[in-house]
Amino acid sequence: MTVHFIGAGPGAADLITVRGRNLIERCPVCLYAGSIVPREILSWCSPDARLVDTAPLNLDAIVAEFVRAHEAGQDVARLHSGDLSIWSAVGEQTRRLDALGIPYTLTPGVPAFAAAAATLSRELTLPEVAQSVVLTRTSGRASAMPEAENLAAFGATKATLAIHLSIHVIDRVVDELTPHYGADCPVAVVWRASWPDERVLRSTLRDIAAQVKAEKLERTALIFVGRALDAHDFRESALYSTGYDRRFRPKAEA
Repeated sequence: MTVHFIGAGPGAADLITVRGRNLIERCPVCLYAGSIVPREILSWCSPDARLVDTAPLNLDAIVAEFVRAHEAGQDVARLHSGDLSIWSAVGEQTRRLDALGIPYTLTPGVPAFAAAAATLSRELTLPEVAQSVVLTRTSGRASAMPEAENLAAFGATKATLAIHLSIHVIDRVVDELTPHYGADCPVAVVWRASWPDERVLRSTLRDIAAQVKAEKLERTALIFVGRALDAHDFRESALYSTGYDRRFRPKAEA
């Protein structure tokens, strides 16, 4: 018996790996976060699979479901939204499974920031504009931010920021980042990336807070900040330049 943690993607049901879908189809038990995992994904479960919505459950109750399946010798598909590597609460579950001696695997998924960037049709790293993407958030009820990890510190790098779980404090985001990026810095907010009701706001640090409030956006919204969002005169990468000597495209053959 194995618990298979699966990144179910940002919203659109077809933004899931082939491996993830195959595991869902063959597992006799499926635990899913009903508040954020699309129902269409559950249609891939076996007709006789036992489905458990974990939205109303605490950690002890979720682990109890793992133990129940373990005792029955039944594999479990444990679905989380987005990708498992960030803000998934997988770490606390696998720690419990380690202690219980229950085996598990992790299957990555499409993260929300990648789906949102695709919606914007933007590359987040551009030559001489930004070569780093910072995935961060602000403190919330579920967990506080470490003292050294704050928007001002990340803003000082001028990297492209992908700020999660923070739309409710958009004024704070603007106040802390404006001194580093400037009030005219491009900002994009993508609400429910890849879902049918997805919405997008494009603005600047100066005006984004008012737009967010006017649109009454809350939860499941991702905030991008950085010059790469609206750069058009950036230098082309040397990667495809005729003068760039590569192992698979030697300069002499250019």
